[in-house]
Amino acid sequence: MNQASQILAEVKKAVCGKDRVLVWVLTVILARGHVLLEDIPGVGKTTMALAFSRALGLDYGRVQFTPDVLPSDITGYSIFDKETGAMRYQPGVILCNLFLADELNRATSRTQSALLEAMEEGQVTVDGVSHKIPEPFCVFATQNPTGASGTQLPDSQMDRFTVRLSIGYPAPGDEREILLGRQKGNPLLQVRQVVTREELLTMQQEAANVYLKPELADYIVSLVGKTRTDPLIARGASPRATLSLGAMAKAVAYVQGRDYVQPKDIQNVFVSTCAHRLLLSAEADAKGICAEELLDRILKSTPAPRI
Repeated sequence: MNQASQILAEVKKAVCGKDRVLVWVLTVILARGHVLLEDIPGVGKTTMALAFSRALGLDYGRVQFTPDVLPSDITGYSIFDKETGAMRYQPGVILCNLFLADELNRATSRTQSALLEAMEEGQVTVDGVSHKIPEPFCVFATQNPTGASGTQLPDSQMDRFTVRLSIGYPAPGDEREILLGRQKGNPLLQVRQVVTREELLTMQQEAANVYLKPELADYIVSLVGKTRTDPLIARGASPRATLSLGAMAKAVAYVQGRDYVQPKDIQNVFVSTCAHRLLLSAEADAKGICAEELLDRILKSTPAPRI
């Protein structure tokens, strides 16, 4: 059993029946990306984040976002040190390896913006001084799709998430297993650490070194380019989406034990990597066409190179 399989086996001790979602999340972590979990409360988003932090040996930070959470609560702040007579930096909660932003859409736009630099550059700037976030670093953000007060995440924020996932309700058999398992105690306590942070950084580098043929790079560019010319899409995917698509395809190949990317790797991640970044036209909204449907059309109409 390779390291990726061992990590998933440990996380499954706490998260039942969501194997596909767990593979997606591990793939995002290996691609050095960030995850947006859009789902109703109580389906295990926090449990999953905690399970990954334990299995990967990562420092964990969490904020339950409300309108009164301030940017300094996230990034940290400077305070006057009487002993030294100088300003001293008090680190914010985001200076960790795995940061869970619960109900991020409930935060004010100013507080949401505090995450932008951290997610893109791996640092925060306070009073003109930049502070490096320890590596590896991944953001797990959640938002409730319905019935939650708050604002829509801004486009600049959405574009920084590598994928948008939904966990969904468990199957009856899995829900029964969850119920019976709780009688034995907290399942998170059964999750053991599989790799160290240094080993995870090595895995991330190995995933980044997976070979991508020039023909497949052209294929990625063609797929993303068609999102910018489709008349039903008002704004297509960004160059950041192109980079995310390449990184995710490499990570998928790595998890499957290959050191090269195949067309199917790109096809498997295209929709989840790009759907949340698109702005649909009024015509698409009127016809009830969703982003996933349009991306499926693009996949089917774009021939993959023969490798």
